[in-house]
Amino acid sequence: MDRRKFINSLSAASLASVAGASSLTAKADALEDAMDDALNAKRRAKPSVCYVDGRPARDPDDDRPYYMHYDPLLPEMPKAPQLVDFFNLRFRPQHVLQSARLAKLNGHNETIITACLLHDIGLNLMGTDHGYWCAQMIAPYVTDEVAWAIEKHQALRFFPDKDYEYEYPQAYIDLFGADYKPEPYIVQSYKEAKKHKWYETSRLITINDLYSFNRDINVEVDEFVDVMGRNFKQPKEGLGFDGSPVAHMWRTLIWPNNFL
Repeated sequence: MDRRKFINSLSAASLASVAGASSLTAKADALEDAMDDALNAKRRAKPSVCYVDGRPARDPDDDRPYYMHYDPLLPEMPKAPQLVDFFNLRFRPQHVLQSARLAKLNGHNETIITACLLHDIGLNLMGTDHGYWCAQMIAPYVTDEVAWAIEKHQALRFFPDKDYEYEYPQAYIDLFGADYKPEPYIVQSYKEAKKHKWYETSRLITINDLYSFNRDINVEVDEFVDVMGRNFKQPKEGLGFDGSPVAHMWRTLIWPNNFL
């Protein structure tokens, strides 16, 4: 950087801050602050779409360019990302990790554990119909049973089943009201699932889902790396780059703030 040219470009306020500093150290700090402000003014800003990390939308007065691909506000993903990389660098995973551990403690097989481990990762893409989003994005990599069970858990959550000691969640009453009725397509999905050979698989997701919101527990993803390896077909090209019909969903999680 041409410091003389840079100093000449500073605003009057920045120059006054540097000149008014009481010591050489303070002057240096003030100059660095001004340099940082100038560099940030040229930094590409984050767009207002698909925030996986909870940061607020773009400032409407910010007219800087958009990020494309690598976004320094997010951890950079490997070139051939695997499922565990998404757990570590993109997902909000604690709930599904707790759910998978609960299924494991309850003595369920790896089909159930895998379904619990993955059942809510669709929320990282979309809240509405997250069970359907999740089932679609994992379908090429898991068994048909796991994908089906995850899709149907979205409907089964709303319907008690005394045979499995599953009650309508109190949280839903608190959130939606005691008179809330699921949409007709959810009711229809529940009726179809009730008659299906994999009903129990999906029902067990809801059971291990309901009690997996403990803020005092922290489950590490390393506990389930072996389960992923046996039950999730990791493409050698990396998720998002294997040419599958759902690769775009995984790329959206890799670069959630691409504008185009």
